[in-house]
Amino acid sequence: MKSDFRVGIAGCGGIGSNVAWMLARSGLQNFVLVDFDRIEASNLNRQFFFARQLGQPKAAALAENLLAINPDLRLKTHQLRLNADNAAEIFQDCDMVVEGFDSREAKKMLLESLPPHLPVVSACGIAGADLATVRTRRLGQCRIVGDFTTDCADAQLYSHKVACVAAHMAQYVLEEVEK
Repeated sequence: MKSDFRVGIAGCGGIGSNVAWMLARSGLQNFVLVDFDRIEASNLNRQFFFARQLGQPKAAALAENLLAINPDLRLKTHQLRLNADNAAEIFQDCDMVVEGFDSREAKKMLLESLPPHLPVVSACGIAGADLATVRTRRLGQCRIVGDFTTDCADAQLYSHKVACVAAHMAQYVLEEVEK
């Protein structure tokens, strides 16, 4: 495995935190973690955080949890909101970016802000309980995973579906590492 392969995690919530721990347990060691938000009790049912971390910044808490898996990880953390002016610079040294945003606008902004050659894996339709409809689509350098219909604004988020989507996303990252 390429030890210098760097993965950017854009949003350290349900998708980002779960993809990150899966990749850390798979041997990746180099991450850029970005999130502006703090951990809330409602996050604990599906995100890689613990009750003792309530109120902490998500990027910093995720770094702490990943280092508990492997203390030799190389992590950069940013507690800020990504936007069109800072996204490309923050992820400039990354080999791939995992998009874990809730809003369509933020997803669109990230994809439009990053260089077109940078592979991105994104989620679309992670709410609800049905796993049978989870699939992957390719759009240029981007892979999109989810059911493409069930929005988190319209249906409940369940741990097993978020983890399933995150596992498919981690698989794609690992495929990129092996290229």
